[in-house]
Amino acid sequence: MSVLNVQPPIRLVIAEDDFLVCEEIKRILRDSAYEVVGEAGNGKQAIRMVSELRPDVVLMDIKMPEMDGLEASRRITAECPTPIVIMTAYETADLLETASQAGVASFLTKPPQLADINRAIPIAMARHTDLMELRRVNRELQTALDEIKTLRGILPMCSYCHKIRTEDDSWVDVATYIYKNTEADVSHGICPDCLKEQFPKVFASLVIE
Repeated sequence: MSVLNVQPPIRLVIAEDDFLVCEEIKRILRDSAYEVVGEAGNGKQAIRMVSELRPDVVLMDIKMPEMDGLEASRRITAECPTPIVIMTAYETADLLETASQAGVASFLTKPPQLADINRAIPIAMARHTDLMELRRVNRELQTALDEIKTLRGILPMCSYCHKIRTEDDSWVDVATYIYKNTEADVSHGICPDCLKEQFPKVFASLVIE
């Protein structure tokens, strides 16, 4: 006896202030691979529902009372990242650019058809996955940058022995300080001035040669 691999429905929140449009979308989605788990009449309700219900996708109208769909999309993307499909009667280049910056991953022209929904939702979910991966990589890069040790500011140094005072008020030599606080190491040599002062005979022999 074989076991069928039945995929769970894709859970949707619909944010649409027009009751008839919302009912039409629900009718279209009936007996499909989608389950409507929440209906919001404005952007604020949409944010709250996404936070509470954790849907797979949000179908978001643009023009809604209290808070429009673009602002709601920005806040959802920042606070509870979720794939968002914007529903609009008109698609313009400016609107698409603004919506993309707000975190919208796909678009539907109203009134949507099931075939259009079937195309838009997988695109939104795939782009959202890419966005989350990009955020993860950026976080790792930022962590790596934060861990890079860099000397900045003014270092308190003794005028005589040239030791450096640390944050815990102890004094360490320059080589030790550099080793502990940077990615560099120190190799020791002697400059010409110190060679002349400390080892005049050696310096003289080198000059003669």
